[in-house]
Amino acid sequence: MPLELFELCGREGQRYSQFSWRTTMALAHKGLQAEPKPVRVSDKAAIAFSKQDKVPILVDGEVAIPDSWRIAEHLESRYCDAQSLFGGETGHALARFINAWVDRTLLGRLAPLIAVDVVTILDDADARHVRGQFERIFGKPLEELAASRDEGVVAFRRLLDPARAVMRFQPFLSGADPAYADYILFSLFQWARIVSAFPVLEPNDALAAWRERMLDLFGGLARTQISFPAMER
Repeated sequence: MPLELFELCGREGQRYSQFSWRTTMALAHKGLQAEPKPVRVSDKAAIAFSKQDKVPILVDGEVAIPDSWRIAEHLESRYCDAQSLFGGETGHALARFINAWVDRTLLGRLAPLIAVDVVTILDDADARHVRGQFERIFGKPLEELAASRDEGVVAFRRLLDPARAVMRFQPFLSGADPAYADYILFSLFQWARIVSAFPVLEPNDALAAWRERMLDLFGGLARTQISFPAMER
């Protein structure tokens, strides 16, 4: 039975969820493909079968696995003969730290910078839903958040210094080759690239070069995704 990936989809087919991109890259790393199942963020009925209300959801045979981290662990154990996502228990533990760092620190700084752009790629129902979520979280209209993003991006870039320092010694967070830790961090920039023209990285940043290497992986899998038309992102 083929794998299926339920994931958020924009008005014109944009696969814009950062969490789904973690899974998409993990699948490619394992040499696997999943049939995409686009879901509108306001359509909870479409994923009611999973007995929860979040995507991505990977359906593997009779099993439905929600949550990008749980999906990665499932892929690692279920397809253990394929290339490892973590490189062993130590790498697994370190990837868990990167997952927490990205979700608890970086995402909270990036989201207000591009939230106003996210709603522009969605249909009306999803745009209302997402706008309401963001404005409840941040306590301000999205346009007000965007008004200060030139200052906010400076603080966001500063938070990336640990990853930037690693790039002085190796091409990927995980060493000579990418692994799941890279896919976690990359998902932030892929999200921004798809929804917004706002430059979250400066062109000469070492992380911008790393992002280009990530976009080239797996035959340019991430690069081919519909994205906001801009020269530099």
